[in-house]
Amino acid sequence: MLKSWRMVQRTFWLKLVEKGWKRRSVIWLSGVRRVGKTFLCQSIPGVEYFDCEMPRFRRRLEDPEDFLEKVKKKRIVLDEIHRLPNPSELLKLAADHFPSVEIIATGSSTLQASSRFRDTLVGRKAEIWLTPMMSQDLVDFGSEDLRHRFLRGGLPPFFMNPGLPEKEFQEWIDSFWARDIQELFRLERRYSFQRFLELLFVQSGGLFEATRFARPCEVSRGTISNYLAVLNSTWAVHVIRPYSTHRSVEITAAPKVYGFDTGFVCHFRGWYPLRDDDLGVLWEHWILNEMHSQLQTPRIHYWRDKKGHEVDFILALRNKKPIAIECKWTAGHFDLVNLKAFRHHYPDGPNWVICHDVDREYTRSFDKIKVDFLGLPGLTRRIQSLLARR
Repeated sequence: MLKSWRMVQRTFWLKLVEKGWKRRSVIWLSGVRRVGKTFLCQSIPGVEYFDCEMPRFRRRLEDPEDFLEKVKKKRIVLDEIHRLPNPSELLKLAADHFPSVEIIATGSSTLQASSRFRDTLVGRKAEIWLTPMMSQDLVDFGSEDLRHRFLRGGLPPFFMNPGLPEKEFQEWIDSFWARDIQELFRLERRYSFQRFLELLFVQSGGLFEATRFARPCEVSRGTISNYLAVLNSTWAVHVIRPYSTHRSVEITAAPKVYGFDTGFVCHFRGWYPLRDDDLGVLWEHWILNEMHSQLQTPRIHYWRDKKGHEVDFILALRNKKPIAIECKWTAGHFDLVNLKAFRHHYPDGPNWVICHDVDREYTRSFDKIKVDFLGLPGLTRRIQSLLARR
């Protein structure tokens, strides 16, 4: 049974915040619009909340030193901090001179992407990327129905909507343009930008070539590349680069681009109701979202050779052999041919096939290639084990 949105404690993310504060007194919390940054912050025990969109709060923050000396609590939230004229000044002062004040500051983009930040606070902050709802969130929200999650997506207000939030999807696009893109990047040509984003949702998970989008969006190839960089920095899309050691047989340049959320993918592809044939693509998006949540990095790759063999995802962690990951809605759909082509060039490293219908993980050998079949919990355990050893 779905819980009331305001009652939910997002346990995975609350633990991540506590871990972040153990490393640094300042946390930068980013994520797309309406992903739940504000409610997550307000659910942290013992915090004092400041909404930087409110003029009365901005006036209090005009003298950062005086503000930090007079805060009532030692844990504060500075929501939408990019509204301040020089937000990095306050955070830098807090990190250097008020380390007893624990701060969580929120924004929709990566810190490096916003022109409002004159200092990226290297070495002074911990970063948390709040993704759309992941596996533990489904438990916390009281519904582990994946079809519901796929169709409505992982923005909590949309997920909680009893009906299909079709109107809300378009309203999100309009708000994203007005409040994130215009305020932070001041782009022009609203139609072209929104058309490009919609086309990316339609083609989500496919190989990206800027020239293919220039004509329907009525802009140059260079503008398309700029749009993609902006969307990537605001977490609206994920650019997945090819894994390669620059071998002559591999794709080395063309990225794959995924839309940030399954609900938007379904909406712009017209996938309602969901068919069985749709589930494999959405499962792949779901696995990518889970890995992003757990790893807290967008640096995940794919692999493809010039003969068309492709492995969904490659984890290339420092000082470790590449992990090849295939996503299959059912284990019966697995075909060795792509993994075999990859391991011909990279013979060492784990091979994971992540399947919806695997309750207990197992291992099979195919032509001397060992393959582990895992469910989503098995993937989570293995990622956590990798992180613990780093």
